[in-house]
Amino acid sequence: MEEESNIIQLKDEEGNDVNFELLDVVELDDEQYIVLLPADEQSEEEPGEVVILKVENPDSEDEVTYIGIEDEDTLNKVFQIFKDKFSDEFDFVD
Repeated sequence: MEEESNIIQLKDEEGNDVNFELLDVVELDDEQYIVLLPADEQSEEEPGEVVILKVENPDSEDEVTYIGIEDEDTLNKVFQIFKDKFSDEFDFVD
């Protein structure tokens, strides 16, 4: 069975499974963050917003946890690193 390595399934607030496309892993201040795009909401006409989560226990294969980020400054810094890295591949809307 072949798996797409860039698709991650997470649970939303109601416990429903939601698929995300892993776009990148960004490092900032010795912390890792993942940049995700909801896989089920992609369309040519309506671009999706990315989701950025902090990686907890990145060195563990069994107990990696992703947590939301409330600090807007950190979100902006991580997103800016992502935008700089992929400016030739994506059209970003501010």
